[in-house]
This record gives sequence, C-alpha cells and structure tokens, in this order.
Amino acid sequence: MVAKQRSGAPSLSTWLVYATVAFFILVVGGILLSVLLNSFASSWFGGWLPDGYTGEWYVFAAEEFNLWNVLVVTLAVAAIVTAISLAIGIPAGYALARRNFRGKSLALGLLILPLIVPPITYGIPLATMLYEYRLAGTIFGVILANLVPALPFVVLVMTPFIEQIDPNVERAARMMGASTPRMFVRVLLPLAIPGILAAGLLVFVRTIALFELTFLTAGANTQTLVVSLYYAAFSSGIRPAQSIDAMAAIYMVTTLVPLLLALRYVNPVNMVARGR
Repeated sequence: MVAKQRSGAPSLSTWLVYATVAFFILVVGGILLSVLLNSFASSWFGGWLPDGYTGEWYVFAAEEFNLWNVLVVTLAVAAIVTAISLAIGIPAGYALARRNFRGKSLALGLLILPLIVPPITYGIPLATMLYEYRLAGTIFGVILANLVPALPFVVLVMTPFIEQIDPNVERAARMMGASTPRMFVRVLLPLAIPGILAAGLLVFVRTIALFELTFLTAGANTQTLVVSLYYAAFSSGIRPAQSIDAMAAIYMVTTLVPLLLALRYVNPVNMVARGR
C-alpha cells in the first residue's frame, strides 16, 4: 500500500512544472488584469481595487486617438494580408509539397529568413524602397510590408500539412476525370481546411501584432492599433494613463479573440488526423 501511494504521488519535477505555470499565470494574468481594471478606473490611488469605475476612458480614447479609424485600418490590413497570403501561399505550399526541383532547399531557406531575421534588419531597406516609390504612408505600402513575413509563414505552415494528405486521393480524382484545378478546389482544399484555418488565424493575429514593419511604413491615417498605441504611450504630451490602458485592452481583445478561435476550432491533432 505504501509503495502504491509513493508511486502515485507527484514527483519533484511535476511540482516544479506546476509552480512555473502558476508563476507565469500570476505574473501575466496580474499585468493583464491591472491594465483592464485601470482602463475602467475613475481613480486608483491605492489599494487592491480602483476607487470607482467608468467607461469614459474608452470614449476619450476613441475621440483623442481616432480609435475607430485605427480599428478599421487594422482589421482591413490584417484581412487583406491574410487573404493574399492564403491565395498565394496555398498553391506555393502545394508545389513545395508535391514537386521536387533543383533549388528546393534554397527556396525553403529563403522562405524561413523573414521569419527568423529581426524585422527591423530588412524593414529599413524595405521602407526606403517604399518611400522611393511613394507607397509608404499608404495602406498599400502597409499591406506590402506585412506580406513579407506573412506569405512565407503561410507557405511553411501549408507545406507539411499538404504532405500529410495522401497523394492517392489526388490520383483517384484525376482518374475520375477531374482536371488539376478542379481536383485542387474540390478535393484538396476541403481536406486542407484545418490547416488553412490555422494559417489564416495565425497570420491575422501576427499582422495585427506586427509593429516594426508597420511603424516604418505607416502614415498618419494608416496606422494600425499597435502603432497608434505606441504613439499614445510615448509621443510628446500628457495623456491619462487610463485612456492608454483602454487602447491596450482593445488591442488585447483584437489579438486574443482570433487566438481563442484557433484553439477552439483548430486542433493540431485533428489537423494530422484529417491530413491522413
């Protein structure tokens, strides 16, 4: 009996994992909760909770920082970047998954570069080129800049997923008379829906959160939420901290909701199972 109790007791490493996770949740959760509470606080001079609550800081942020226009630009840029990345990245991922050609390893290496190299290293030359062609400061320039890391990300996500789909399914469709475009649309894409959802949601969140490239190429009316939040926090002038926290709370919602959707509807285990 004693041996069974000892074998069922959590080990030291298990307790260390629990303690690390608990510490992470307390620190991150505490920061997020304090930002959220302060965005609704009428005043907070001491104590664990604010002295009162109000929603006026969200109204102030919307008027002071032109928040509605910023949100429209942010969602438009993220949606367009996601759509273009999927439209180009899915066929490119299919070609890399199904074709062997000279220079394939080099192509994969070049695709990885924008993801592992800090964006600021290629963002400055990219912004210089966009300014030269008068695209910087426009929404088209912001979209082009965000496509640089987004498109390779979609290709690299879709390539291994398509590799898991049995090629015999495609051969069977062709034997039944389906052309390559019809086979791609009617057979391959339905099987690849979990991977497409995963890539699309992650690119959407990544575009909303991408700061460096957007900061270098955005103009006064083409700022996304993360860039506008930076200017609100660090530009000259005195602004209520609650209004900045209100913008931060909205930013957290715009990034957390797609991530929660990804975790709810896109399961990596199901992706592998569907691929097979």
